[in-house]
Amino acid sequence: MAASKVNTKIELQFGDKAVTEDQLVSAAKKAYGKKDIKSLDIYVKPEEGRAYYVVNGDVNGNFEL
Repeated sequence: MAASKVNTKIELQFGDKAVTEDQLVSAAKKAYGKKDIKSLDIYVKPEEGRAYYVVNGDVNGNFEL
């Protein structure tokens, strides 16, 4: 029996802000600025107001939430 896909929504809420998974991915891609993304890991640190990303396992950066 194949597992059925579950529609999900992730929203990080902190202080007076809220950010969705799609917004995080979009902001990381924009901050990276290139198209050669094979993998993208995002680490959110709400206490710093920043998210950190790693592209293709070796390029990293961050952006403001």
